[in-house]
Amino acid sequence: MKRMSLPLRLALAPALLSSALFLGACGDDSDNPTDDSKVTQELVVTFADKVVVPTYARLATRLTELDAACVSLAAAPTADKLAAAKAAWRAARIPWEQSEGFLFGPVDSFGYDPALDSWPVSHTELEAVLANNDALTQQYVSNLKNEQKGFHTLEYIIFGNGGTKTVGQLTAREFEYLKALSAELKAVGQILHGRWVQSVEGNAPFRDTLATAGQSGNSAYPSVQAAAQEMVGGITTILDEVANGKIAEPYDTREPDVVESQFAYNSLEDFTNNIRSVENAYLGHLPGETKTGSALRDVVGVDSTLDVKIRQQIAGSISALAAIAEPFRESITNETERPKIVAAQEAIRTLHDTFQGEVLPLVTK
Repeated sequence: MKRMSLPLRLALAPALLSSALFLGACGDDSDNPTDDSKVTQELVVTFADKVVVPTYARLATRLTELDAACVSLAAAPTADKLAAAKAAWRAARIPWEQSEGFLFGPVDSFGYDPALDSWPVSHTELEAVLANNDALTQQYVSNLKNEQKGFHTLEYIIFGNGGTKTVGQLTAREFEYLKALSAELKAVGQILHGRWVQSVEGNAPFRDTLATAGQSGNSAYPSVQAAAQEMVGGITTILDEVANGKIAEPYDTREPDVVESQFAYNSLEDFTNNIRSVENAYLGHLPGETKTGSALRDVVGVDSTLDVKIRQQIAGSISALAAIAEPFRESITNETERPKIVAAQEAIRTLHDTFQGEVLPLVTK
């Protein structure tokens, strides 16, 4: 977990470890699934090809567009180009946050998650980078601490506090930093997508690793059930993080500086897209796409009582977030908004418990 403060990460670590151990234990039992198991090869193939790979492809495209917008802004700064860069940043956030329901595989093992999305950023450390005389190249930025690069450092530069930054306030040094940051974001996005669809350094595309779960020689996923458990684990992890990290930490402390995407006032949009990532993983396709193949919804049973409950809880979580006023960084101290924040947390926790308690057992059969 990279986006929370150290005390919160340490507090959550035992629970996450217990969950991992539980999943490992379930994997041991899954080598002998019952004959009527709905956890099939098609399930993981559909998830990989219809959800994960298209999401990362969209992320890579939008980070490329963000880089182009930043380069154009730096070359000839205008208010319109600054607005375009801000819009491109918001657009790139959508596929990234919609990928957080499956933060496993390359994004985790190669550290792309913290490199892209660490927060909170340290104003002091960012100002130190701006104040030094080092050449701000992409390679230089790549070697910086995670909190000095990624989405939120770039956000800090182009939005300012609450999106108030004007093009005239951007300095030559900030333009230099901006171009290096966007180039690094583009590079990481392309590499992340590539790790899923291309052989890299002798390693097969991770899409193939996931899609061949249960086949001979697949040490990462010795059974299809192991891959399905990873899918459900990704869902429960992000639901836990949204309710008990992204929302709870700033709500409990009333500290706006730990709010995600606070400069762009994009926090609630981020949280909502995290719930969308759960919905996409559950349905087996992205919004607007036609369902093909098997999905977790089929494992649950289409239109079953549990399926209806899950879809209602997803919709309820999104509605509860929509009821909170943006900027979230101000709502956490607004006594009118705070009960709405509690209601959103409760809705997301309920959804988490449904996946943990009722869906996870179905994929261990």
